[in-house]
Amino acid sequence: MGRPLGIRTRLLAAIVAAITLALAVGVGTFNVLLRHDLANSARSLAKGQAQTELSTVQVVDGRIFSPEPPDRVTTAQLWVFQGATAIEVPRVAADIDAAARTLLTGPERSLRFEERMLLYAIPIVERGIRFGTVVSAVSLEPYESTEHAALIGSVLLAVALLTSVALIARWMLSRALQPVAAMTANAAAWSDHDPARRFAVGKPHDELTRLGATLDTLLERISASLRHEQRFTAELSHELRTPLARAKGETELALRRERSPEEYRAALETVDRNLDEMTATVESLLAAARHEATSTEANDIRDAVQHAVTAVAAEYPSVHVRLTSPDRPVLVAVEPDLFASMLRPLLENACRYGRTAVAVNVGDDGFSVWVDVVDDGPGVASDEVSRIFEPGYRGRAGTAVGRGSGLGLPLARRLAASAGGEISVGPAVAGGAFILRLPLAAAGTRS
Repeated sequence: MGRPLGIRTRLLAAIVAAITLALAVGVGTFNVLLRHDLANSARSLAKGQAQTELSTVQVVDGRIFSPEPPDRVTTAQLWVFQGATAIEVPRVAADIDAAARTLLTGPERSLRFEERMLLYAIPIVERGIRFGTVVSAVSLEPYESTEHAALIGSVLLAVALLTSVALIARWMLSRALQPVAAMTANAAAWSDHDPARRFAVGKPHDELTRLGATLDTLLERISASLRHEQRFTAELSHELRTPLARAKGETELALRRERSPEEYRAALETVDRNLDEMTATVESLLAAARHEATSTEANDIRDAVQHAVTAVAAEYPSVHVRLTSPDRPVLVAVEPDLFASMLRPLLENACRYGRTAVAVNVGDDGFSVWVDVVDDGPGVASDEVSRIFEPGYRGRAGTAVGRGSGLGLPLARRLAASAGGEISVGPAVAGGAFILRLPLAAAGTRS
């Protein structure tokens, strides 16, 4: 199987084939009509000569007289017959004379003889009685020569026209498809070296600009996918750096010298906690990545909030957690597990630093869903609001109590951002407050 033809070659072949067909039909029709017209002209000339001769013929007492008129064309070839007897005979070949004699009987008619002569016969009739026949002959050589010259000329003209059209079509196709070739080359170069570049052809108004807009959309999707993968890799490495460093440090410290079983147990427990943090981090980031890559149906978050509150409250029995949520569904386009991963760090943070009580309030304002988590702990200092979401930063309250890794709030904020939401520090008269906001989803819709 040969190499497939390019689109320019296929278009050029289609144009040349269409023009060739049109020219063939045109040339054929022209020559057929010309041949028919030339045949009519020869027949009219022969008939005219015969009628002219007939107008000079006289019948007297049953005899035909054919006096030669002074204006007769000397080149005219005419026969005048009385019955079967020739009164006037031109100087012609014997086969032509024999053909003329075949027209002595019968009505007015013509006869084409061997593509050389056209004979035309008119009966000589007087008072309803036929006395003889006038036959005229016209040479077909000039008509055949004209027809042949017209055929050659029309074919040469068609070939010249076809060549011109093919060259012009090739040039026009090259010019028309040049932007496509340029876009193909640019797209290949940009995808390797400058993925942020776009064609920017403006508002689509024809096939090429629509192609450019489509390629821009495709490049944007590819670029977004690359950014998503790069961000996921960066977030994963960033979130795992701290627990890995702590586990590595604890292991090196335990192996530096011989220790008691209690000290080894404490070291292993520390490593285990860090591994749990890494596992939770990986699972949460993977859930966020799946959410960004796929669509999800709207889900009522009230059950997810209730389950998260119950699980965290069981870990901190000394803190009373109070939940307030509306009676109607509160819908977000987020999977319940992913939502729980966003909310749980806020609840754990509130229970860890709260003294006796934590209040969780759920609601929506018609545009977004919010969950307030308020505790009666030391709260977040004003100079720490911008840093509290940095990985590894625990703030003065966390340093004082010596608990927490400083990873929960940054991870929760990243997860919320992956779903189009945010987590911020809320106002609190006394204690700490965090607000989780997500876009409100309509029932039965898909994001």
